[in-house]
Amino acid sequence: MSAILLTPQDLDQLIKNEPTVIIDTRNPEAFATGHVPGAINMHDIFTFLATSTADGIQELKSKFAEEFGAAGLSGAETAVIYEDAMNTGFGQSCRGYFLLSYLGYPKVSILHGGFQAWHAAGMPVTTDVTEPVAAEFPLKDTGHDLMIDKDDVLKALDDDSIVLLDVRDVDEWVGTSSSPYGKDFCPRKGRLPGAKWLEWYRLMKPGSVPVFKEPEEILADCASAGVTKDSTVYLYCFKGARASNTLVALKAAGIKDVKLYFSSWNEWSRDESLPIEEGLPYAS
Repeated sequence: MSAILLTPQDLDQLIKNEPTVIIDTRNPEAFATGHVPGAINMHDIFTFLATSTADGIQELKSKFAEEFGAAGLSGAETAVIYEDAMNTGFGQSCRGYFLLSYLGYPKVSILHGGFQAWHAAGMPVTTDVTEPVAAEFPLKDTGHDLMIDKDDVLKALDDDSIVLLDVRDVDEWVGTSSSPYGKDFCPRKGRLPGAKWLEWYRLMKPGSVPVFKEPEEILADCASAGVTKDSTVYLYCFKGARASNTLVALKAAGIKDVKLYFSSWNEWSRDESLPIEEGLPYAS
């Protein structure tokens, strides 16, 4: 089984030695200017907005089982997901990793550092478009192993044993904006009552090619939000992308009990019956 995070050199060897399907999550325009040879473009890994109702979950499963099957994933291949850079695509490659893991796919990895890492390593880039050979995607029912819904979150509001971790950008956390799509994209601004905050950018090292920090560094950042290796953590952001990035980082640091409210603020804020916290956080 491949590691979750692959260097460009790791991916180069994997392509040579094992059946591999590479999925580029960037927008079609970026993909057209150059991509990893053999990659398939699937931007709606990032753009799809999910809901956690029964119908919403069924739609998500059906849609992505069909798309991943069309990309050639039968279960025998390793799926490798990438974006442009780990800190510029709002976690879209990690969202792809989360979706495939949720759907029960057995072999999923992320190109650590994204396309920028691949390019910086001097690896080949092409504009040629690969036609995938469609396969039957091996959809499995993973239950609540990774994803939670709004009812789970509602119950957690009164459970001190669970850390609700908001990883959105600071303007969303303090309630001056409702989303990355615009400050008034959602009807309400604020955060989950009692949530802790750890902005997703913090878990990556800046540099010419940003990558995740070392596990000890990630744990130090997590401690500032009351998260330890033994914590039960429920993550959320706006639509599950930045939270997917954080989920990968936390699991890489050895925090095992991490689940994701995939529909996140986009769903929660639109249900007026659900409580939110407004105003400045931690105000007395």
